[in-house]
Amino acid sequence: MNQHRLQTHLSTLDPRLYQIASLSTLLLYGVIWLRFDVSLFQIAITIGAALLTQYAGTRYVNLSTFDPKSPLISSLSLCLLLRTDHLEVAALAAVVAIGSKFVIRGKDKHVFNPTNLALVVMLAGGLGWISSGQWGQVAWFGFLIACLGSLVVTRAARADVTLAFLSFYVGLLFARAIWLGDPLTIPLHQLESGALLIFAFFMISDPKTTPDSRTGRIIYALLVTLTALYVQFGLFRPNASLWGLIACAPLVPLIDRLLPAVRYDWSRPTTGESPEPLAPILSLHPQRRFS
Repeated sequence: MNQHRLQTHLSTLDPRLYQIASLSTLLLYGVIWLRFDVSLFQIAITIGAALLTQYAGTRYVNLSTFDPKSPLISSLSLCLLLRTDHLEVAALAAVVAIGSKFVIRGKDKHVFNPTNLALVVMLAGGLGWISSGQWGQVAWFGFLIACLGSLVVTRAARADVTLAFLSFYVGLLFARAIWLGDPLTIPLHQLESGALLIFAFFMISDPKTTPDSRTGRIIYALLVTLTALYVQFGLFRPNASLWGLIACAPLVPLIDRLLPAVRYDWSRPTTGESPEPLAPILSLHPQRRFS
């Protein structure tokens, strides 16, 4: 009975709480043991700027409550990925990330994942970089287990797009290596990236920027994968997954139109495959969501 109650309680918790716990743990481990090149001042400024921007946006659009979970996820991801010599750049990245949720929208959804957009803007402007060599194998494997565990515990409704992306990406990397006759240690090394895990579990899986239907999400994952691999091996640019996602994000409204389904709501998680039960709820309680 107690186990059943625990499982019921875990299934009703906001999945973002597990994401915050996973990102916070990795950041703490990275700063203390792996000596990540990020100062406590940058961490504080990034998180503070994200929370302040969320608060300002909440007041600007007259939302009833201030929700810190989304800006915490975005700011923690920025702390893990973005490297810069200037604290004002860290603050700017947080403002761009959270501010984009309130400015760049379409039909009650963000167009771009906040963290992804901020990183691309900083990289494109030459204001920062992403350190791919900061992850040891132990940290990478531990974070992978934590991410997979969070999917199981929360029964996240967007696990399909994460698993689809990883399946396509890993499969095509190995297929390319076999086609070229490269040793399989090459794709294995390419996969040992904490940035790739954060992308797969916290960016492409963002319910507010992915297609509403499961079929649409799988198609979307394939499009992002193909674009990312083209950027990586055709244009020879690093951080290809970030560029692939930013390029494919504007296609989400088209996919939603061709494959309509229920819009995701953090308070009522759904896979998007059964629109009927939630339709009356959504029509009786129209509310803009900026999380």
